[in-house]
Amino acid sequence: MYFTEEHDFFRQSFKDFLQKEVVPHINKWEKDGTVERFIWKKFGEMGYFGLNQPEEHGGLGLDLFYTVIFLEELQKINSGGFAANMWAHAYLAMTHLNKEGDDRIKKEYLTPSINGDMIGCLCISEPFGGSDVAGMRTTAIKKGDTYVINGSKTFITNGVYSDYLVVAAKTNPEDKHKGMSILLVDRNTPGISSTKLDKLGWRASDTAEIAFDNVVIPAENLMGEEGKGFPYIMQHFALERLIMAINAHARAEFAVDYVITYMSEREAFGKTLDKFQALRHKVAEMASKVDMCREYNYSITKRLNEGVYVVKEASMSKMLSTKMADEVIYDALQLLGGYGYMEEYPLARLLRDSRLGPIGGGTSEILKEIIAKMIIDKKEYKPAT
Repeated sequence: MYFTEEHDFFRQSFKDFLQKEVVPHINKWEKDGTVERFIWKKFGEMGYFGLNQPEEHGGLGLDLFYTVIFLEELQKINSGGFAANMWAHAYLAMTHLNKEGDDRIKKEYLTPSINGDMIGCLCISEPFGGSDVAGMRTTAIKKGDTYVINGSKTFITNGVYSDYLVVAAKTNPEDKHKGMSILLVDRNTPGISSTKLDKLGWRASDTAEIAFDNVVIPAENLMGEEGKGFPYIMQHFALERLIMAINAHARAEFAVDYVITYMSEREAFGKTLDKFQALRHKVAEMASKVDMCREYNYSITKRLNEGVYVVKEASMSKMLSTKMADEVIYDALQLLGGYGYMEEYPLARLLRDSRLGPIGGGTSEILKEIIAKMIIDKKEYKPAT
């Protein structure tokens, strides 16, 4: 229903690429807390950063099911941090470049990003704000033909080693919602400092807190219209939440597949674990949960690909899929017994990495309130015009 033969060919080629070019380095990157730059260039050379980007800027202009495959296969090499670096660059930072950037910005930043020559990060969350996007304190005050940025951001994926930052800031601090704008900041601009954060999971990712101390950028680095930053962010949140939902069903599927293989090989009391009814039924329950979420996520992807504004569905999907993934991976680890707790087996890392799902990109608590507003209060969220 969703995937063509071309999609299947792409999935196999991307799987092969990951096994050859990425998997041999994963443990090193997890230990070092950074992904070496050469792999960004290889992704760019293969066109993986341009799957959904327009052809006139070096992209491939493909449908969103290529993105689904990209996300799913990244989850199945068991490094949530590496996967996050890749998709945060391609679908958070680059989405704003494509949607709000002018021709100059697209030429100087989007095309090099597609080619893997530049790395981007998206800076929205703040130390005192978290999920309260409209309450952000970072300001970008216009002075002549420049903006002066002051404030701080936190939990920023690619926040240490990126070449540019897509920053949400208040250009009119008096207006809570309409006073926010999106600006492009080059990493070499004086006044930017980044501090790497020490995390439970996503160890390969350079998540950072970033400070802006009188950072002066050209006024031409404003992206889109001044004051429309909030609706731009909300509009793109639908894609981000769907991405995190797809990530969730993919890592849960990886856990189920792994545990089925493990149970077929591990013996206890004279027979393999997959012959014990209690364990078989647990796996049946786990697989059913994955299947339900995956099918719903595919249907939302189809609607988003057709131009439907899926903020409610994507919010529901992220909320339920990330919770499901945590539950399934927890159960999968349990089915491995003591080996599940060992670092040489994949479930320990997978459990840690998965736990960010219900937090990042909008906490489950915030999503419940957004959904409640839509289904109880009949609130309508509309795309930015």
